[in-house]
Amino acid sequence: MRILITDGLAEEGLNLLKSQPELEVVMKKGLPKEEIKMIIKDYDALIVRSGTKVTADIIEAAGERLKVIGRAGIGVDNVDVAAATRNGTVVMNTPEANAITTAEHTIALMFSLVRKIPQAHSSVKSGLWEREKFRGKEIFGKILGIIGLGNIGRLVAERAIGLKMKVIAYDPFLTQEAAVKMGVELVSFNELLGMADIITIHTPLTPETRNLIRKETFLRMKKGVIIINCARGGIVNEQDLYEAVKSGIVGEAALDVFEKEPPGKDNPLLQLDEVVFTPHLGASTEEAQTKVSVAIAEQIVDFFINGAVRNAVNMPSISIELLKIMKPYIVLAEKLGSFQGQLCRSGVEEINIEYSGEVAGFDVAPLTTAALKGFLTPIMDITVNYVNAPFVARERGIRVIESKSSRSEDFTSLISIKVKTNLDEKHVSGTIFGREEPRFVRVNGFSLDVIPQGYLLISENYDKPGFIGSMGSLLGKRGVNIARMHLGRESVGGRAIAFINVDSPIPSGVIEEISALPNIISVTQVVL
Repeated sequence: MRILITDGLAEEGLNLLKSQPELEVVMKKGLPKEEIKMIIKDYDALIVRSGTKVTADIIEAAGERLKVIGRAGIGVDNVDVAAATRNGTVVMNTPEANAITTAEHTIALMFSLVRKIPQAHSSVKSGLWEREKFRGKEIFGKILGIIGLGNIGRLVAERAIGLKMKVIAYDPFLTQEAAVKMGVELVSFNELLGMADIITIHTPLTPETRNLIRKETFLRMKKGVIIINCARGGIVNEQDLYEAVKSGIVGEAALDVFEKEPPGKDNPLLQLDEVVFTPHLGASTEEAQTKVSVAIAEQIVDFFINGAVRNAVNMPSISIELLKIMKPYIVLAEKLGSFQGQLCRSGVEEINIEYSGEVAGFDVAPLTTAALKGFLTPIMDITVNYVNAPFVARERGIRVIESKSSRSEDFTSLISIKVKTNLDEKHVSGTIFGREEPRFVRVNGFSLDVIPQGYLLISENYDKPGFIGSMGSLLGKRGVNIARMHLGRESVGGRAIAFINVDSPIPSGVIEEISALPNIISVTQVVL
């Protein structure tokens, strides 16, 4: 597997990648976009930091060979994640490796603002001694408002609590119980704006968070509030921040990130003494650079060598430890989906996947993705994989319903898939025998025990004497060897089903001959 690195990587990370004989590492720092587009088709992985912009046309030029894009850092706003998902390319980052460094930088900027350290430093260097001019404020007892309690926001909260600040936070994805355990009061966005003495931002840049802090939000804040942004440029509207500082609504501000980096000389904020700037240093410590390099290298190695996905932003992540436990169920889910996909003969409206018993205790997202991959692969003219399967299903207007039940009457664990089309519904259920042997145990109301492997001939027929014999004789005459046979029926003389494992594909002419046998209802061939 060939890996292209375009923004550099610490020596420790490089050595880890190079220690794997299965991986070939190519470092080409500072490549222009057009050159990346020319060569990317020859690589299986791309590792970047913030310098390389991985745009849709680069991903399109890469084609299906590009399996993974690794971002050594937290943000992935320099990667077109939607284009990568369409292409079936995993995008992964390292959300924890530089979290401590960024949290510490946030606290450092907070102290710089309240004690006016940069301005006082410059004054002394110029020969002045202006003690009255640089009188600061204590942070003890002040209210710190944190927007976003992710990895970095939580670390900032811990440190602020240690400094005896009162910490409030806004995070729509966090429960009140989780916040209480951290010693943080969870409040609404508007409540935070009105209560906080100091506001620090720790959210990703998304369409929802772009210009989150703007003129309207400044007007809801305490007069003299302090603003800190170590997250992403564009979350704070820079022109509106300038006006808020000039009007006195914002007392001081610190920016480590800008909408345009580096900021243009005409950026009005650069004229203000009340604003402290650093050149995107949140993750710039020796320790953090090593951590993110090692982290992304370990994730790439796990991806290619062990098949594990960690810290992916466009598909469910699964660790090596969990993969060992869940792999039999992933295989089962994909086979169940593939079986349904090969039987499907009309427009799909809904796929309902139910998890019963012990398997319901897992994070079943990887299993649902595997089922969708299995279902879509036989019916699509594009490559469907674990990354783009949910996207392809949405694009085709298929409703995917996922449900769990802690009880399974007959089996320790059971995965059931019901596919609803504009003509009918089909059901199939499966379980794991022993530690890792998948079995189909129910198909369209029939109970049976099928090993879902290789070439399978599936016939529905009426339960009449001689049918199995006539079909077996026909297959024998046509040189088709039967490996296994699994039978099920509704009642004596009623509808019955046969699953026949054969050693080779059955020619279409033989399928037609079977279709002409007495008492046959339908016959289909699938490959699992």
